[in-house]
Amino acid sequence: MQKESESLFHRAQKVIPGGVNSPVRAFKSVGGVPVFIRSAEGAFLYDEDGNRYVDYLNSWGPMILGHAYPPVTAAILSRIHDSTSFGAPTRLEVEMAEQICRMVPGVEKVRMVNSGTEACMSAIRLARGYTGRAKIVKFAGCYHGHGDSFLIKAGSGAMTLGVPDSPGVTAGTAADTLLADFNDLEGVTKLIFENEGQVAAVIVEPVAGNMGCIPPAEGFLQGLRKICNTHGIILIFDEVMTGFRLAAGGAQEFLKVNADLVTMGKVIGGGMPVGAYGGKSEIMDFVAPAGPVYQAGTLSGNPIAMISGLTMLKELEANPETYRKINETAHLLAEGMAKELTVKGIPYQINQMGSMLSLHFTEQPVTSLASVLTSDTRLYGKFFHAMLKNGVYLPPSPFESWFVSAAISPEIQAFTQEAFRKSLREL
Repeated sequence: MQKESESLFHRAQKVIPGGVNSPVRAFKSVGGVPVFIRSAEGAFLYDEDGNRYVDYLNSWGPMILGHAYPPVTAAILSRIHDSTSFGAPTRLEVEMAEQICRMVPGVEKVRMVNSGTEACMSAIRLARGYTGRAKIVKFAGCYHGHGDSFLIKAGSGAMTLGVPDSPGVTAGTAADTLLADFNDLEGVTKLIFENEGQVAAVIVEPVAGNMGCIPPAEGFLQGLRKICNTHGIILIFDEVMTGFRLAAGGAQEFLKVNADLVTMGKVIGGGMPVGAYGGKSEIMDFVAPAGPVYQAGTLSGNPIAMISGLTMLKELEANPETYRKINETAHLLAEGMAKELTVKGIPYQINQMGSMLSLHFTEQPVTSLASVLTSDTRLYGKFFHAMLKNGVYLPPSPFESWFVSAAISPEIQAFTQEAFRKSLREL
């Protein structure tokens, strides 16, 4: 029963577009009324109707140590009485920047912003300003926030000049965004040769997380690095999801490939709204006031966000065992689901990398947006609601990654496995 959630959603639709402040929360991909969350602790969410769920969404990734992690909440409480914002430099900003530069390969300087979208928008502007070029390459199915340059989909061919994917995005903006297929290195090479001397940046999620979890094919990222070196192009890793999740140094450390610029978010704020972009000093020094590329933000480096994120990063740095634990938990979860689905004879693909994973109801290997779109989305909707009824909260979309937190104990994992069995019987 979701009486309170239904009532809140009805009220919300009168005063908030679609009743939500971010579209995927509306449950349009899975149907039904969204669950309104009242609180969370550890591995569990509690909704306004008193139901409890094991959480594999984890606020879309940042709650890597579980909800209301005591050291993080204590750190926030210790600072909140000093005021929530100054609009002036603070010691915490310096300490946070030093922490990021110490942990993330290749990052010599970093600029704090307020969201992953802001970070990606700023990184693209910086790449254009640094190279003096206008065009960028992005990959179909990779999401880099709601900036105009990123809301582009493919045309009639596999790769083409972009067309606007949302009203409000101009054709001029779209024309500067070149679209390639994830894991298609040959296609990227062709695209760059066709636009020789015009491409400022290639931006990519090193592990795609917005069309489900899709790992990079062997040699794909290394190939991008080589192409960018050859053509003087800035390689940007969007690590808003993978940063500090796959490893303490993010995907660069985990996959042994370095980018020129890295965008960060989610884990970096410990659940607070924070983003950042960083990279080599010679590039970052083009950002104002050191250089001519303008970017600013009144709440950038907010002290409460800084202490939350700084505490989270220090905890992860001090406890490298966390990564072994969450990666193993994700592996066991994927293994258990695969066994049950095989017994049931249901076509499926499970992708997993580190503590990110996704389940697709399709017979085809899922390696790009085109293969993702072969999934049975109606079946996922039924599966989602069955799991919800059985006490497990998953991403309310078949095209999103699941995230495992360190709060998932063996007992909670066993509960999840039983909920999975029950849900398959109910499909």
